[in-house]
Amino acid sequence: MRSLLVLGALSLTLSACTVSVRPNLGLSGSSSNLITSVRPDRGEGGNYVVGEALRLSVTTRTAGYVTLLALNAGGAANVLVRDAYVQAGTTTFPRAQDGVTYNVAAPRGLQRVRVLFTRVRPTTDLVLGGVYDGNRWNRASDEYLNNYAPADRDVQETYLYVR
Repeated sequence: MRSLLVLGALSLTLSACTVSVRPNLGLSGSSSNLITSVRPDRGEGGNYVVGEALRLSVTTRTAGYVTLLALNAGGAANVLVRDAYVQAGTTTFPRAQDGVTYNVAAPRGLQRVRVLFTRVRPTTDLVLGGVYDGNRWNRASDEYLNNYAPADRDVQETYLYVR
């Protein structure tokens, strides 16, 4: 019980700090720079209250396929969109044709959003949802992207806070 209180106090303290995130640290598919930007509508590190709508802008240098994954503070990963075709330039998700909204949900804390991009239509049936630690989530992303030539794949990540 004491460790939970300490972790709770630590997370409250850390949530007020400025966090520097180095995108793509340790991700094998991140060297091609096909994705030039990934930003939540309130900017990287923006604050959202549970239930508020979220929009994500993804900018790519070329046309291809985007998969968006969200990893919440509890380690649960969800696919927001899978294998969505985008033109070069900026695409904001959710798109009108997706027929959904992205509303932030508990647990509160740091929410990471990862974008997987391939120039060719993905053929993998790899399941990307579930509960992950950071290393396992990186391995799943790598496994997904390693099916494609390095020049045809990219991965970028952004973050936001759920209050």
